[in-house]
Amino acid sequence: MKPLPHRYTATAHAGVEGMVELQSPGVPALESAAPAEYDGPGDRWSPETLLVAAVGDCFCLTFRAIARASRLEWTDLVCEVEGKLDRVERVTRFVEMRIRASLTLPEGADIASGERLLAKAEAACLITNSLDLEVELVANVKTGD
Repeated sequence: MKPLPHRYTATAHAGVEGMVELQSPGVPALESAAPAEYDGPGDRWSPETLLVAAVGDCFCLTFRAIARASRLEWTDLVCEVEGKLDRVERVTRFVEMRIRASLTLPEGADIASGERLLAKAEAACLITNSLDLEVELVANVKTGD
């Protein structure tokens, strides 16, 4: 890892109506729109879905690094994230992220180690640690296919 602090940049370009184009140096552009809940088309990434996806992405990458450092062999991780948006003290904000992590280990592996490393990943996730909300981890660890 490079020394901190790190800086990340992104540009959002919008017209009066339609999609918002999101750009960041070195990566493909994305189109974003309001979600269906805010009368958007519901067929594009939205700020809300991007934030929830960032939690899942960060969780998976954090777990990968922790598992590598711990020498845990694993074959697959599926991370479903549900963000709860609500109004608190007259402000609409995310109040909870529920992470459902399904980890598959090789046959005969120690399930308790997988559970422990999933919990470590939840505690170390940069994105959830940067947000003021409750995080719930629901872990499911199995062996084999």
